[in-house]
Amino acid sequence: MGLLTFSINVTLDGCVDHQEGIADDETHTFFTRLMDESGAMLWGRVTYEMMESYWPAVASGDTDAPPALREWAVKLEAKPKYVVSSTRKDFPWTHSHHLAGDLRAGVQQLKDATPDGVLLGSGKLAAELDRLDLIDEYQLLVHPRIAGHGPTLYESGLPSTRRLELVSARPLRCGAVAMHYRRAR
Repeated sequence: MGLLTFSINVTLDGCVDHQEGIADDETHTFFTRLMDESGAMLWGRVTYEMMESYWPAVASGDTDAPPALREWAVKLEAKPKYVVSSTRKDFPWTHSHHLAGDLRAGVQQLKDATPDGVLLGSGKLAAELDRLDLIDEYQLLVHPRIAGHGPTLYESGLPSTRRLELVSARPLRCGAVAMHYRRAR
């Protein structure tokens, strides 16, 4: 069984707005490494649609991009992508699959079928999967910014506190810190 790892950019005040993080070669290399180590991606519909609107054009060369972004886009194009949605059924982007039905059963089945693990990249979906006790690890890129607005990490709350064990903390040149935590069981 593979692990479900939640990974996202977050500011010091918990903002997960993708426009608030520092986007440079080093941060893209960080996320490319995480993706390389995972067997599949898991997103909610909103994140999928945001990714689908940009990355396929970068991967195909239809949009100019620096080498680190192009590398990410090409690898993302090839990666299996699973999408949780109750409002959309058709996901035409290459290697995209709809994860329908019971959320707990579907995600557990995906974990069981993906020995290299699943990389989760949606904030709202992460809160729901944490409520279901399905997230095993957290790889957060904490940016040295205070956004002062939302959306924020776990803004809908959790039924109880999650105890985590620090696996590693690594500062990046831009001032962000890559934090790797594991669920304390």
